[in-house]
Amino acid sequence: MSLARLSIKGISYSQTQNGAYALLLSDMDSDRQLPIVIGAFEAQSIAIALEKEIKPPRPLTHDLFKTFSDRFKITVKQVIIHKLVDGIFYSSLVCERDGIEETIDARTSDAIALALRFDAPIFTYKNILDKAGIYLKDKGESTDIYDSRNIEATEQKESTEETTTLKSEFSQMTTKKLNELLDKAVTDEDYERAAKIRDEISKRS
Repeated sequence: MSLARLSIKGISYSQTQNGAYALLLSDMDSDRQLPIVIGAFEAQSIAIALEKEIKPPRPLTHDLFKTFSDRFKITVKQVIIHKLVDGIFYSSLVCERDGIEETIDARTSDAIALALRFDAPIFTYKNILDKAGIYLKDKGESTDIYDSRNIEATEQKESTEETTTLKSEFSQMTTKKLNELLDKAVTDEDYERAAKIRDEISKRS
């Protein structure tokens, strides 16, 4: 079976599953998208790896795994989403040490969080894309629109209103104050707020 390489398109809160998030993967050779529901911790870990500029004060579990692997010269070469059963995706980490490859079973959310930290490519089999892949209605459409089988079609209105309020609040603050708030948000592990503060600081650069 042939493999399709995937890229991470975005993460959104899932209204239909309380406390869950939707990770959207995009086929790099077509317009198909692969939506996967993940937990809040995994969503936070993936978001931090994507941001790169936000560093938690203490290592998260996936950061610890990366440090441990580096110390013992273990590399994650690629991640393969190899099976879909009853709506659950199964993945494997293809690892290498001293020229020897080993395949390790992993939850898809953990596998992707690690792939980001190792700069490892993410693949799935094309038959899985045929089964679970979706097409956005328009190419220019927001990545926050997902398959209605398990993901809400639009962002929460409350979340949008909160973001607008925060942006207005931050715009009235000095850069020095924003940097202080950014440090506090990272210390408190409130990475969502930290990302919004960082965006406001970046606009002023």
